[in-house]
Amino acid sequence: MTIKNICCIGAGYVGGPTMAVIAQKCPNIKVTVVDINESRINQWNDPNVEKIPIYEPGLSDIVKEARGRNLFFSTDVDKAIDDADMIFISVNTPTKTYGIGKGMAADLKFIELCARQIARVAKDDKIVVEKSTLPVRTAEALKNILDNTGNGVNYQILSNPEFLAEGTAVDDLMNPDRVLIGGDIDSPEGKEAVEALTDVYAQWVPRERLLTTNVWSSELSKLTANAFLAQRVSSINAMSELCEKTGADVNEVAKAVGMDSRIGPKFLKASVGFGGSCFQKDILNLVYIAKSFGLNEVADYWEQVILMNDHQKKRFAANMVKAMYNTVSGKKIALLGWAFKKDTNDTRESAAIYVADYLLNEQAEIVVYDPKVTEEQIYSDLDYLGSRSGDANRQAVTVVNDPLEACDGAHAVAILTEWDEFTTLDWQKIYDQMLKPAFLFDGRRLLEPETKKKIGFEFYAIGN
Repeated sequence: MTIKNICCIGAGYVGGPTMAVIAQKCPNIKVTVVDINESRINQWNDPNVEKIPIYEPGLSDIVKEARGRNLFFSTDVDKAIDDADMIFISVNTPTKTYGIGKGMAADLKFIELCARQIARVAKDDKIVVEKSTLPVRTAEALKNILDNTGNGVNYQILSNPEFLAEGTAVDDLMNPDRVLIGGDIDSPEGKEAVEALTDVYAQWVPRERLLTTNVWSSELSKLTANAFLAQRVSSINAMSELCEKTGADVNEVAKAVGMDSRIGPKFLKASVGFGGSCFQKDILNLVYIAKSFGLNEVADYWEQVILMNDHQKKRFAANMVKAMYNTVSGKKIALLGWAFKKDTNDTRESAAIYVADYLLNEQAEIVVYDPKVTEEQIYSDLDYLGSRSGDANRQAVTVVNDPLEACDGAHAVAILTEWDEFTTLDWQKIYDQMLKPAFLFDGRRLLEPETKKKIGFEFYAIGN
């Protein structure tokens, strides 16, 4: 089976970049990305490719090359489904905020809506690919819906989880560690479907990096990978607190530990805490699945990763208050960075949101600068927490477009995203225009402590 026409439902952080790279690398395949959000599709179609809705280094150039040739963005979901040989489902699967599993289980309502729309529209056989991160056994539910509500069409369900790191998504897609494809490898039809998707990736990914498994292993592997990575972050953050009490330096500890070939150096960077759309959501999902099978010890083990991450955010904010004489009421605090990590405009579960919320509860006046996150998004993130009214957030938080302006007249500056530009700021100038004593809190271990102390800053860093 040769794939000539791909449809991707969902034009977000996974669907958009993944389909752009597939279109660029496979000019023989027509790729259509569809979404019911007309505004988002309009942004993807903006003549100025620098204005596409997702910031990822290198992504705009890829979209510019492929868009209009074999990459298309549309709101006509039905037509794209009808035309496609292969349909990727790449819609949001947030943590449930209601009902059974509230606060832990993945909310699969958008997945089910996609399945029902495919079943209603499809007239010929389709390969349906799970691209969203899903609980194990979701493929079974998808197949039941498609087989029982469709038009007698035959479907093959594949699991093809993404392993992108935001900020390096283009490179991760161009040169992946592995591409995981799960399918019904025990049936001829399932094998054929797996091979069809394998052939798409094989146009640029070496065959030895294309890993095929059964569907359930593929679904669970994604959750497991994110859980292991998040566990490393929480582990080093737990040690950062011990370092602060004992006089050890967490960077030195991480370097010593990371040189052990059995452990390795990656994801041992102490910080104010991890964020992003995946880690917390996927671990909570894993905890819920374990509990649903009565595996309470397994659930408790993984839940501790989340508890440690929440503790690190609160601890950082509380230490700011403590250092500033136990009160920040009426004090201006500049937050540098709002995105959950550098080189992305994604703010989901960003540590900055929770640090800001804690400081606002202490009646601080917050000024925020981030090079890629919009003012609208920052207010939306705070409003979503529901800690105070939208008007109160807008009165207490100011968003500016210049880091020096953010720091002007501030009592304290906190670095919450590791943007490279923060290392090259004129810190002497920032110090001169701040109120004294001038506090500088480095939540990302980005700055060199001694040079900042020489300038005159009261300098605090995680794990130091």
